[in-house]
Amino acid sequence: MAGYLRTTLLLAGLTALFMGVGYLIGGIAGMVIALVVACAMNLFAYWNSDKMVLSMQGAQEIDEASAPEFFAIVRSLAERAELPMPRVYLIDSDQPNAFATGRNPQNAAVAATTGLLDRLSRDEIAGVMAHELGHVRNHDTLIMTIAATLAGAIGLLANFAIFFGGRRDNPLGIVGAIAMMILAPLGAMLVQMAISRSREYQADKAGAEISGQPLALASALERIEVMAHEIHNPTAEANPATAHIFIINPLSGGGIASLFSTHPSTEDRVARLRELAGAMPASGAGRRGGSVPNTARRARRAGPWG
Repeated sequence: MAGYLRTTLLLAGLTALFMGVGYLIGGIAGMVIALVVACAMNLFAYWNSDKMVLSMQGAQEIDEASAPEFFAIVRSLAERAELPMPRVYLIDSDQPNAFATGRNPQNAAVAATTGLLDRLSRDEIAGVMAHELGHVRNHDTLIMTIAATLAGAIGLLANFAIFFGGRRDNPLGIVGAIAMMILAPLGAMLVQMAISRSREYQADKAGAEISGQPLALASALERIEVMAHEIHNPTAEANPATAHIFIINPLSGGGIASLFSTHPSTEDRVARLRELAGAMPASGAGRRGGSVPNTARRARRAGPWG
């Protein structure tokens, strides 16, 4: 409940920022125009984002015949989460990672890299995919679309002010208006990223509940974090706008980049999962085992890439 309250407050903050900036630098008319344009752009992205993201990452749809163990893991978890069976995709990348996409549970898709299946144990893979199904169950795609709509509208308002000028009677004055044009989009981006980070915590919690093994998910996060820095992902680097959808940021970066990170600290996520494991029944909560190192290799031989 606290996570949803935080998300609601952040969305309210974005809305308030949008309304304030719109009135100060664009007036009511400019605010309305920017909102309409931003809504149209994001509505298109909402209906087509799954196809665009999967295509950008080179994901190939698989079935039970091409990757039986992985497909069975996803199907079992979907049943436990009481979700429709999503479409399942594999990405031919050595970096272990995964994401979920789709506008709602009935049109959801989950994707994992072959590196994830090669390098993690069966329970760790189950924890990762349960996390992604947690995103589906929590309707995070819809939440992030709303956040993107408001952030995009604020950016458009700033652009209108730069190219067409703001209100002459702006109470902030010229210097204040210029500062608002620069700082408002930055602030909107930071709030949008904060919403993304909040949803990751909630997906971790949901993933632990669905899989019943929070320690396996914690172990997976730690291992993916290390390997994401060691193993380059050229496709993700070429499409940095999609970094927020992965369970761990697939991009390299540090220092001030952490301020703009779409993911919370892996250390914090692991600490929360361990705390959750301590509160769960002992049976199976931290069990790890049963690796599936050959799943991805079988999928490569039988999959669409031959």
